[in-house]
Amino acid sequence: MKNILLERLRERVLLYDGAVGTLLQAAGLQPGECPEAWNLSHPDTLKSIYGDYVAAGSDLILTFTFCANRLKLREYGLEDQVAAINRRSTELAKEAAAPHGVLVAGDIGPTGQFAAPVGPLSFRELYEIFREQVLALRAGGADVINIETMADLGEMRAAVLAAKENTDLPVICQMTFGADGRTFLGTDPTTAAVVMEAMGADVVGANCSGGPEELLPVMAAMAKVTALPLVVKPNAGLPQLVDGKTVFPATPELMADYAAEFVRLGVNIVGGCCGNTPEHIRAMSRRIKGSRPVMREVIPRPTLASRTKTVIAAPGRPLIIGERINPTGRKELATDIRAGQMAVVRREARDQVAAGADVLDVNVGTARVDEKTAVPAAVIAAAAVADCPLAIDTADTAALEAALQVYHGKALVNSVTGEAAKLAAVLPLVKKYGAAVIGLTLDENGIPPDAAGRLTIARRIVAKAKEFGIKPEDVYIDCLTLTAGAAQDAAAQTLRAVRRVKDELKVPTVLGVSNISYGLPDRGGLNAVFLTAALANGLDAAIVDPGEPRVRAALAAWAVLQNTDRGAREYIAGHAGKANSGAPVVKPAGADKRERLVQAVLDGDKENIGGWVEELLQADSDPIALMDGVLIPALARVGEYYETGRYFLPQLMLSAEAMQRAFGVLERYFPLDTRRKGKVVLATVRGDIHDIGKNILAVLLQNYGYSVTDLGKDVPAEQIVAAARLEAADVVGLSALMTTTMVQMPVVIAALRQAGLDCRVIIGGAVTTADYARSIGADAYAKDAQSAVQTIAGLIEK
Repeated sequence: MKNILLERLRERVLLYDGAVGTLLQAAGLQPGECPEAWNLSHPDTLKSIYGDYVAAGSDLILTFTFCANRLKLREYGLEDQVAAINRRSTELAKEAAAPHGVLVAGDIGPTGQFAAPVGPLSFRELYEIFREQVLALRAGGADVINIETMADLGEMRAAVLAAKENTDLPVICQMTFGADGRTFLGTDPTTAAVVMEAMGADVVGANCSGGPEELLPVMAAMAKVTALPLVVKPNAGLPQLVDGKTVFPATPELMADYAAEFVRLGVNIVGGCCGNTPEHIRAMSRRIKGSRPVMREVIPRPTLASRTKTVIAAPGRPLIIGERINPTGRKELATDIRAGQMAVVRREARDQVAAGADVLDVNVGTARVDEKTAVPAAVIAAAAVADCPLAIDTADTAALEAALQVYHGKALVNSVTGEAAKLAAVLPLVKKYGAAVIGLTLDENGIPPDAAGRLTIARRIVAKAKEFGIKPEDVYIDCLTLTAGAAQDAAAQTLRAVRRVKDELKVPTVLGVSNISYGLPDRGGLNAVFLTAALANGLDAAIVDPGEPRVRAALAAWAVLQNTDRGAREYIAGHAGKANSGAPVVKPAGADKRERLVQAVLDGDKENIGGWVEELLQADSDPIALMDGVLIPALARVGEYYETGRYFLPQLMLSAEAMQRAFGVLERYFPLDTRRKGKVVLATVRGDIHDIGKNILAVLLQNYGYSVTDLGKDVPAEQIVAAARLEAADVVGLSALMTTTMVQMPVVIAALRQAGLDCRVIIGGAVTTADYARSIGADAYAKDAQSAVQTIAGLIEK
C-alpha cells in the first residue's frame, strides 16, 4: 500500500478531506460528549460524512480517531474502547472510500501531555499509547497512518516510531504552528521537517494552525530542506463568534485560492482542517484536481537538530563540536556527574554555546558512574540550557538508547567503529531514533597507518549504514587524529584520509582536532594550524574547545578566506573591544551564590536549586529579600527571554518547576500565604479537556505569589461561580482549546455577573482572540501563560 500512495504522489497532487467535528456539531454533538464515541453510537452519520468528502473530490480521507487514544478517552471513561473505536472508524471510512479508489488514513492526534523532561510521560509510555492506536487502525484496514496537530517533537517521534515498527504503512506527519512560525514548544518548520524525515516519515507538513496564510511560509521553509512529499491542511481561518455560533471566516473560494498557492509552492497533498466543509473541498477540487506536482530539487546536506534549531554543515562553515563536557582529567566535572547534579554540565554547555559551538559533545565516562542513568541525565541538562544539537558520546548501547529517547531532536551519535559487532549494535539505534553517526576508521586490527587503510574502513561503515537505511549525509567519518608528539608522521596520513573520504565517498568528515597536540607545549597554536590544514582538505566538523582563542581565530580567518563571512563582518566584530580595560569589579559577600541561584532559575535546575536556597538561608540570608531580590527577578528575566523568543515553552516550564522547588524550601522559613498578591480561580470550560496552558499558568502565578485555585478541566459554569464566590476571587481565568467549547466562556461570564461577583475575567486558549474576549464581555485576553501573568497583575492593580 505504501507504493500506491507514493506512486500517486509522483503522478499528481492529492486532495485530502476537511473537518469532521465541525459537521458533527451540526448533527447534534453536545458539549462535553466524546466525539470519537460517535463512531460506535452513530455509525451512519460518520459514514455519511466520509461519503460527502469522497463525493467532494477527496483522494484521501481521515478516520475520525484524532482523540481516540488511551489518555484522551480516559477523560470520558472510555479507555477500554480504544481498539473498538479506532477499528470501527476505519471500517466505516473504508466502506465509503474503497469503492471509489480513495485511500483511508488512520488518524492519530496528540495525547494532551508533553514528553519528558518537559511533561510527565516517558518516551516509552507515549510509544505504547500510540502503538495501541496504530494496531487498531491497521486492524480496521487503514491504508496510511496520519499523525497530526503535534506541537511536541518528543511526542511526534514516539508516534512515528510506533507507526513504523508496528505497520508497513506509509506515515504522514503534520505539526501545528503558531503565528510566530513555531510550534507551542518552539520548534521551527525547518527543524520539524528535518526531525520527522530522520524518524522515517514518508510525507511531512503542517495542519490546523491559524489559517492558510500562516502556513505558506511554514511550507516554504520545509520545501527547502526535504525532498519528501509535503502535506498541508490549514484551518479555514481563525474562528469567530457570530450570533452565539462559531464561524470560520475563510470561504470555499478563498481556501481554493490558497490551495493553488500551496501547489505552486511544491506541496503534494492539500486539504483542510477545522472549519473546512465538503464545500471547501469541492472548491479545492475544482481548482487543483489533476495538477502535476512541482518538482523540488533539494541537495542532501549534513543536518543535526535540537528541539528548536537546525545546523547544517556547509563549505567554509564547518560545524564546531564543543568537547568540554568530558570528565577525563577534570575532577570538578567528574564529581558533578557522579553526584548527579549536572550543574557543571550546564555551565560548560552555556559557556561553549556562548563561545560559538554549533554542537555539544556529551560524554560522562568516568569511574563509578552508571552511564545508563548519567548519559540521559547529562543530555537533559545540556539540552535545557543550550539550543544547539547534541552529540551523544558513549560506548554503552543501553545508555545510548536511553539518551536518544529523551533527546527530542536529531542527535549525532559518537561513535561507531568499523568492527562488525559494533556496527550491528549501534547502527540500528541510529536509524531507529533518527540520528546521525560518527564512524571511526578503526576496526578489530586497530588504526590503519595510512590513508588508504582508513578509507577502506570508512567505505565499509558507509556501506553498512546504507544497509540500515542511514543516508550518506548522516555518516560523519572520523579519520582519527593521533598526537604529533608520539606519531609525528601520522598527521599527514590523517589529512590525506580526510581528502580521500571527502572526494571518493562524498560523506561529511569530522576530526577530534585537539588530540594532535596532546603532550606538547602551546597546544592552542598547534591545534589551530592543524585545524586549518584539515579544513583545507575538506573537513566538515571539528571537535574542539570553542573557547580556545587561537582556534576561534583560525575559524574566523577561514570564514573570511572562504568568502562565507561576507565583508569580514563577523571577523571584525570578533576583534572589536579587545583593548577594553578597567579595574576588576569587587562583588559583595555571597554575590556568587546568589548569582548561582539566578542561573539555576534560568537553567531550570530543579535538582540543585533547593539545596542552594537552603545554603543561603542557613547563612542568615533574609528569606523575603532572597525571594524578592533574587528569585522573583530571575523568573521575570525568564519571562523576558520567553517574550523575546530567546526562550521557548520548555525553558519556561523547567524554570517554573525550579521555582517551585525553591519556594518549597522558603515556605519553611516564612508563611508565603501571608504575602499573596491576589486570588485567582482557573478553569478549562465545560466540555473541554485540554489544560496544558492553564496548568502552566497556575504554576507561574503561584511562583509570582498569587493564591491560585485550579478547578481543572471540563468545569461547568456553576462550579466556577461557586469557587469564585468562596475564594473571593480577584480574577477568574477561563481556558478553551476547541471551537466547540469556546462558546461556554460567555455562559460563565454571564453567570458570574448574574451572581453579582465583581471579579475580573481573563480568557485564553488557541482558538480565542482579543476580539473574541471583547465580544463576550471578558476583561482581558492573553495569548500565552507568561503574558497572562502580566495581564492578571494589571487587572488586580485596577
